[in-house]
Amino acid sequence: MSAGILTRLPLLAKWSGRMIQIKTPQEIELMRGAGLVVARAIAAVRAAVRPGVTTGELDAIAEDTIRSAGAIPSFLGYHGFTGSICASINDEIVHGIPNPDRTLAEGDNISIDCGAILHGWHGDSAVTVTVGPPSAEDAALIDVTERSMWAGLARAVAGGRLTDISAAVEDVVTAEQHPYGIVDHYGGHGIGTEMHQDPHVLNYGRAGRGPQLVPGLALAIEPMVTVGDPATVELEDGWTVVTKDGSRAAHFEHTVAITPEGPWVLTAEDGGVAGLAPFGITPRT
Repeated sequence: MSAGILTRLPLLAKWSGRMIQIKTPQEIELMRGAGLVVARAIAAVRAAVRPGVTTGELDAIAEDTIRSAGAIPSFLGYHGFTGSICASINDEIVHGIPNPDRTLAEGDNISIDCGAILHGWHGDSAVTVTVGPPSAEDAALIDVTERSMWAGLARAVAGGRLTDISAAVEDVVTAEQHPYGIVDHYGGHGIGTEMHQDPHVLNYGRAGRGPQLVPGLALAIEPMVTVGDPATVELEDGWTVVTKDGSRAAHFEHTVAITPEGPWVLTAEDGGVAGLAPFGITPRT
């Protein structure tokens, strides 16, 4: 309860020996507040991306945006992490450490991953952008990764199963003519009073498996897609995960709440209206 006082202990549902946190509608509203802080922090960082800017400068923008909203950066100090964002460039998939000496160049791809805590509740989101105009290959990689995320979010509906989300993400990626890779092991997660909770959400798998999706469950859905082989290596810094073959990667993420009316994308300014429209879903805003 680091940033606020909770009115009750969150409900827990048991699945396969693990406890999954289920939120009340009021607690989902609190998570929406945290999600909007994250959305605005990512927007501020994205607007500052240009040749010559350092990832340390981008990190400072995110931290200032988060703290100005009365929230706390959830990444900063997490297991010793030293940034308020993860800044992962080109072949770096996730967990890149911001550095005041690392400068962005024209044509770089950067994944900006950001989290915030407001009144004890977390939001978590990520976006990949190119510094300057993207190449055709980069544009296609970013597009398929983002589309796969929205396909997964569209399956975050009560009555479904967790791997319905996983299968939807995989279907979009594997439908492409180019043989994109889906990163193994790394994936999404439950989220609420902690940033990382059960269940783990893989970006591939057979639909119809895993715990049932119920109102009050909140998940972070985050596909990580590579141009080449999806095999990974963790660098000596103990955080940064890169592609083993040096190929470029993209990463997108949103926090979504399952409600009786459908998915509500808590880290999207519009609640997911634009991203879910192609699936015939009209979420709350």
